[in-house]
Amino acid sequence: MQSSADGLYAKGVGQIVDQLRREFIDEVKESLSTLTFLIDEVRHGRSELTELVSAVQRTTLSIKGQAHNYEIPALATVALRAEDYLANVKFYPPRTLDDIQTFVDTMVDVSEKNDDEEIDISKLVRGLPAKIRLDDTVLEVRNIEVLLVMHHGAATHFVEREMQECGYRISTCTSTLDALPLIIRTKPDLVIISAMMPELSGIDLASGLAEMPATRNIPTALITSLPSDDPYLQLLNTRVPIIHKSASFGDDLADALSKLFLI
Repeated sequence: MQSSADGLYAKGVGQIVDQLRREFIDEVKESLSTLTFLIDEVRHGRSELTELVSAVQRTTLSIKGQAHNYEIPALATVALRAEDYLANVKFYPPRTLDDIQTFVDTMVDVSEKNDDEEIDISKLVRGLPAKIRLDDTVLEVRNIEVLLVMHHGAATHFVEREMQECGYRISTCTSTLDALPLIIRTKPDLVIISAMMPELSGIDLASGLAEMPATRNIPTALITSLPSDDPYLQLLNTRVPIIHKSASFGDDLADALSKLFLI
C-alpha cells in the first residue's frame, strides 16, 4: 500500500512540475513578444535603445534562473549570453539592435522546441553575436569561443580586452560551480580561470577539467597574481599553463595560446 501511495505522489508531483514548466514557457514567449515589440519601437524611433537594453537585462535575468530550475539548459544558456553581451557596456555600436534581435529570436526558437535535448548548445552559442567591446574599436571576430571564469572587475576587463584584441569571442562566468555545467554544454575553445575563486577554487576547476574525459580536450589556462614558486600552484595539473597578472602577462598569454594550439 505504501509503495502504491508513493507512486501516486510521485506522479502527482511530476504533473505539477510539468504544468509549471508549461506555464513558464508561456510566460517566456509573452516576455519575448514584448521585447520584439520594443525592438520595433526602437527601429522606428519611438523608443530609446537604453530602454530596450534595460528591458532585455530584466527579462534575461528572470529567464536564466527559471530556465535552469526547469531544466531547460539551452534557454538558460542563451539568456546568460544575452546578459553577458550587455554587461558593463557604455558604448552601443550600430550593430547592437540587430544583435539583440538575434538573441531574442534565438530564445523564441528554443522556447518553441518540444525537446531541449535535441539542441546542440555548443553550436547554438557559436551562432550568437560576439560580446560588445568595452571601447568603440571594431575588430574582426574569429570563430573561437573563450570563456573567462572570473569575477567582474578591472582584471577581468583587462583580460577580456586582450583576448578581444586577438579576435576571440568572449563570454564570462563569475562562478566556478556554474562554470562546470556551462563548459560541458557549450564546449568553448578555451577556458581561462582565475586561481582565487570562492566555493571551488580555480585550481580545483582547472585540474578537474584537465582530468575528466568530458572536458580533458578543452584547452584550459589558469590566471593568477601568485608568484610562480607559490606552493598553491604546485597543486595545479601540469597540463594547464599559467598566465600571470604581471608585466609578463602578454608573454604568458602568448605562450599559453601557443601551447594550447590556438595561435
